[in-house]
This record gives sequence, structure tokens and C-alpha cells, in this order.
Amino acid sequence: MYVISEGGVEIRVPSMSVSGKTKDVFFNPEMELNRDLTIAVLRAYKQEGMETYLDANAATGIRGTRAALDGWKVTLVDISPEAVELCKLNLSINNLSGEVHHNDVNIELRSKRYDVVDVDPFGSPISFLDSAFRGARKLLCVTATDTAPLCGAHLQAGIRRYSSVPKKTEYHAEIGIRNLLSSMARWGARYDIGINPIFCHSTRHYYRVYVEIDRRASKANEALEELGYIHHCSSCLYREVQLGLLSFPILSCPSCGGKKVITSGPIWLGKTHDKDFISKARSHVTEEMGMGSRVERIFSRVAEELEVPTHYDQHKLCRLWGLPAPSMEIFIGQIVDAGFEISRTHYGGTTFKTNATISEIYEIAND
Repeated sequence: MYVISEGGVEIRVPSMSVSGKTKDVFFNPEMELNRDLTIAVLRAYKQEGMETYLDANAATGIRGTRAALDGWKVTLVDISPEAVELCKLNLSINNLSGEVHHNDVNIELRSKRYDVVDVDPFGSPISFLDSAFRGARKLLCVTATDTAPLCGAHLQAGIRRYSSVPKKTEYHAEIGIRNLLSSMARWGARYDIGINPIFCHSTRHYYRVYVEIDRRASKANEALEELGYIHHCSSCLYREVQLGLLSFPILSCPSCGGKKVITSGPIWLGKTHDKDFISKARSHVTEEMGMGSRVERIFSRVAEELEVPTHYDQHKLCRLWGLPAPSMEIFIGQIVDAGFEISRTHYGGTTFKTNATISEIYEIAND
């Protein structure tokens, strides 16, 4: 076994799992950023009366062990006997207490409730959502590594898993996050549960969302009102949103008159973060976090993002229009000087969000 030091704890992991190839107990060192972000969020969210945290897909137990170090009353669950023993070992060598259950997490969540439920599976989280909504009291943290189905790259798989049509566009990261939130909003509504996303991010090969839940039918109704469709012209990159669960596709593009208009949805069109909460979470980034500087950058960039459901890629626009691409600083300044809002995104160097239309951006770029 290897000894891994992360976030103030030492973890034993199977010898092959450092490369992510073990068939026994999975450990992914590349998810340290995810775990550092989780700890900052948990610190910011913890309040009087909140104490229980479920690591629903524990594996080595590193996520739950780090939560235990932060004072949470943790329960680690895994269906693998080897994982269960490793979780017990890792809690023990760090002199931390916690319950470790050898169980199917779906069964676990049907019999007990936890203040925070963390679903971080290998692949899609869809098979855990039903139980997670039943078992979570306050906060639901969900990771999805099946980014291709969620963003439309694997269209049929996305339709099957998430009961939505996710069309692939240049803002695929946004589509993926909002498709996951859409599925969660509809799933929670089955049990009269509303969702309130407080922080979401797209990082490399996965999407991660942190969602407050409210067990009132009125809040479930409000969440469903945030769903709708994105209509996108593949020719000129015009796009518009349409609220509501009934889709009214656009037959021709209002901007260029083209017929290559695709529609994604039902998709989450509401906010994906709470700026005040992110500011609070950022204040809980501490020096033992190995990815602390990257955590702060993500928090900072997400907090600055405009709450619009799509983004543009400056380089793609300039190629489409046959224009040279200025620096992003100059380009952003041009948009601002024209009287529009603009922000960069946390997942791309040349991607930006703005309240300007594609026609208005074109006029600015050609000025």
C-alpha cells in the first residue's frame, strides 16, 4: 500500500490505485481539487444543529476522513468489503471516529437521514439520486464524471439517463452542469423537494454541484419554474432561452434566418451559485489544502460569472467572422465600453458570458 498525505490526514491506498487502475478500491489523486473544494464548502455551510455527513461512495474513505477531521459526525458507506476495511483503517490511523457500513448506499439512504449527503460515484450519479433526495436533510453534493452524456457528446446516453435532450455546443460545460441540475430538480420534485444550487463547477473530466434542499411542495414548484430550453443556431451562434416545460422550437434563426437551430432541454435556466456563500467558502481555504491556490481561483472566477445560461468563445467568434482575436483584456474592455456586462468563465481561457446579443458582439468586434 501507498501512504497519501492530503488535507491534514494520511490515507492508505492500494498500491495500484495511485495511477487509478486498481480493480479493488478506487482512489483518484486527480480529485484532490474536488475534495479541497468540498472541505471549504462544508466549513462554510456548517451551522448550529448540523453535524452528520454521509460519504456515500467511500472507497478509501479519504473524503469522509477529511470531513471527520473537520469535526463532522461521519458515516462512510461502500458495497465493497475491501473498501469497508480500508475506511476503518484510515479513520483509525488518523485517530478519528466515524461509522463505516458495508451496505448498498441506496438501502442506507432509505433507512437513515443525514444533514449532508455526498454522492461521488465512478461515472453517473443517476442511480443514487432517488435515495439521496430521501436521505439528505440540508445539503446534497453530487459529482458526475459522465460528462459526454450530460453535455450532448453522447446524445442517446444523455437522453436515457437524464430524460433531457442535451445538444452539443461550444458551451458544453454549461450544458452539462445545467442538465444535471435539471434532472435533480425534476427528481426532487417527485418528493415535494425544491433545490437551490449554491456552488457548481466544471473541472476537467467531471461536473460537481452543491445543492440546498427544501422539503416543501411550494419550493419544488419554484424549482420546476427554473426549467426550460435553449435554442441555438449552429450557423451564426445566436441563442435564446425559453422558460417552461413545454418546448416551442424555433424553425428559423431570428438573427441570420438559417434553419440550423437546435434545442436543448428541459435544462436548468436558474442561478448556479450564491455569491455570498462562495465568498464565505473562499474564506475557509487553508494552508493544508494542496490545491488551495486553485480552489481560490475557482471560487473567485465562479463568483464573478454572470448568471446567464450560455457562454461564447472569443476565438470561435473571431474565426467565424474572419477577424483577428485581440487579447481577452482588450476584448472585455470593448464590451464594457459599449455598455454591456461581461465576465470570464471558470472553465475556459477564451470563454465569456455577456448580456450582449450575438449581433451586438459582432458590431463591437467590427467597430
